[in-house]
Amino acid sequence: PGSPWAIGSADGGHDAVHPDLGTLADFRAFVRAAQAEGLEVALDLALQAAPDHPWVTAHPEWFTTLPDGTIAYAENPPKKYQDIYPVNFDNDPEGIRAEVLRIVRHWIAQGVKIFRVDNPHTKPLQFWEWLIATVNAEHPDVVFLAEAFTRPSPLQALAYSGFQQSYSYFTWRNTKPELEEFLRWISDETADFMRPNLFVNTPDILTEYLQYGGRPAYKVRAAIAATGGASYGVYAGYELYENVARPGSEENIDNEKYEYKFRDWAAAEATGDSLAPYLTRLNELRRNHPALRQLRGLSVHWSDDEAILVYSKHLPAALTPDGRSDTIIVVANVDPHSARQTTVHIDSGVFGIPRGHDYQVVDLVTGAEWTWNQDNFVHLDAFVEPVHILHVKGSR
Repeated sequence: PGSPWAIGSADGGHDAVHPDLGTLADFRAFVRAAQAEGLEVALDLALQAAPDHPWVTAHPEWFTTLPDGTIAYAENPPKKYQDIYPVNFDNDPEGIRAEVLRIVRHWIAQGVKIFRVDNPHTKPLQFWEWLIATVNAEHPDVVFLAEAFTRPSPLQALAYSGFQQSYSYFTWRNTKPELEEFLRWISDETADFMRPNLFVNTPDILTEYLQYGGRPAYKVRAAIAATGGASYGVYAGYELYENVARPGSEENIDNEKYEYKFRDWAAAEATGDSLAPYLTRLNELRRNHPALRQLRGLSVHWSDDEAILVYSKHLPAALTPDGRSDTIIVVANVDPHSARQTTVHIDSGVFGIPRGHDYQVVDLVTGAEWTWNQDNFVHLDAFVEPVHILHVKGSR
């Protein structure tokens, strides 16, 4: 059917539904069904066009025409998308503004409240500032997510311009030092203006860590994403440990950019070949522990092993819904190929327990309980349970 990001065809453009997927009425029914399950439908907003999009003939000035008369196709080095024409804002910015606002309003009217904006860093920053402010003035509950893997400056500028959520560098932060630096960056340095969404994978990105780390790698990445940030994302197929890459790339082979994917979720779960039950447990923990839904309150602690990452999330009693403090300690073996044992050193003062005092912890995945203090022994087998997610009793 072609790439989903090559928007439009002779059947319609950004306000149409692909005939293979049904009608606009079918889409509205889908949104209602999702909402009945407590879910929201997010829609990709990609300001680009397939060669047969109605815009191409109706508004050729919205694209870049090369000296040979052809229209320039999209590039996001090192990737090239020859079936996609990017929009050029130089010639008719007001016309483009009006059309994009019309499209966003159209989908809001169908029940969409979340827009994942494709490559916003390749569009004028002032445009996003205007669009988000205009839409949020009418619909304060609409969320815009910046899908921008780019340099820190434009990434942060997009957050300043109004994007309520942002992609981040989490995808490529796999070692203990990388993750420690990243967690400090999102919870402290940029927390005043940027809300990162920690995606474990995307249709474009299958890192070597996932390609070669086996099932433990998938569990470790999901646990850190779900507990390290305030929001996290999982792209379809992650639950089934899909790890076959296109040769020489960091991209899933035969992914949704090239074909429809049919997955038998129930069969995989029945045979124990699905991460879905673990993801369900992570979501339960996030629902029950408000500290995990906060960006701030994260402290990195020390371990004596180069592959054991340790951090805590703490929310004081004054900020919790029930008036009781909430503290979680995460200890993760980021080496998906081995069992590791070491001593972890916890500064309990950051969550209100004086250093040197005992306190109880409960593993929220296994149910095991221990008495901890400042220095604690841990053993984490990548092939059994590579991550402790511990609830601290008695924090303040």
